[in-house]
Amino acid sequence: MSKAFVLVNTNLGSEAEVESELMTIEGIIGVYEVYGVYDLVVEVEAESQQKLKEIIFSRIRTLKHVRSTLTLTTVS
Repeated sequence: MSKAFVLVNTNLGSEAEVESELMTIEGIIGVYEVYGVYDLVVEVEAESQQKLKEIIFSRIRTLKHVRSTLTLTTVS
């Protein structure tokens, strides 16, 4: 099982909309609003590194109001 935390910057005022969209994506097990440099922290889990990559690149990063992401892949 592969797991990552994706730090997400959204367009101003669109955090709730992006959060709702993220929660519909298979493999996302948590979305947390945070204060600071990033707007959301997304917890992603998949059966392989390849599937994890697909979720992040094809599903999260392509959402309309997502400006940028930083991915932290867990090692244990």
